Amino acid sequence: MLLLLPRARGAWASPWARGGLSLLRGGLRSARLGAAAPPFARRQLWSPPAGRRAEEPFPLDGFVNRDVELFHHERPRFFRNVGLFCVSQLAFWLYLADLALTTLRETPPDPEKAGSEERPPSRPWLGNLFNLTSGSAKWRYGFSATCLAVGTLIFVAGFFFARRSVSRVLLLRGSQEVTFTTYYLFGYTSSFTVPLRHISCMSHRSEVAAIIPVKIKGKPFYFLLDKQGSITSNPLFDITVGAYREW
Repeated sequence: MLLLLPRARGAWASPWARGGLSLLRGGLRSARLGAAAPPFARRQLWSPPAGRRAEEPFPLDGFVNRDVELFHHERPRFFRNVGLFCVSQLAFWLYLADLALTTLRETPPDPEKAGSEERPPSRPWLGNLFNLTSGSAKWRYGFSATCLAVGTLIFVAGFFFARRSVSRVLLLRGSQEVTFTTYYLFGYTSSFTVPLRHISCMSHRSEVAAIIPVKIKGKPFYFLLDKQGSITSNPLFDITVGAYREW
């Protein structure tokens, strides 16, 4: 729809009036064609408060109106290797325990040499440990239990190390909750969401050399953020996930 304006006469024919009329026609034409409005017609919807730089991507009070990724570190290949190592170690120690339990047998003493051999003195404070032969029942069961414990310990340690290694930290909209993504063995991942007030960083990121320890209320052990990963906004990280809180 075209707007027809009458030709200015009299006082409206001054240069100032003609300039204002041309600007008005230009603004109407831009609005009709979908172009940007002239600078004088634009209205600033938000201005940074005093003391805050306009180029800062996130506010310093920690509030965000969209989901923001704070930390990111992808290591699926490394945890695939960790999974292979843990499984191979568990299989090796289980095989060694089964081998010791099934193949070691106590050899009966030779009757011709039984009377001539001198028996070693007993050591009651050690429970005659050195008097055991490699085939005795105590030796077999003890060695098998030790192999089983070592293999299980290596597998459990690798599993918990993967579960506490953080791949991604996402600050949800409203800055009230945080989503953590952690690894499983063989490079798989899973995510869970916790309130921000339940997160406490035990050491500032500038005070640690390799790992940032983060404690989550109600969960055992620390969650580990490798400093080789990338942090999107250092100030926002420091006042949210990287802040120390007492419960």
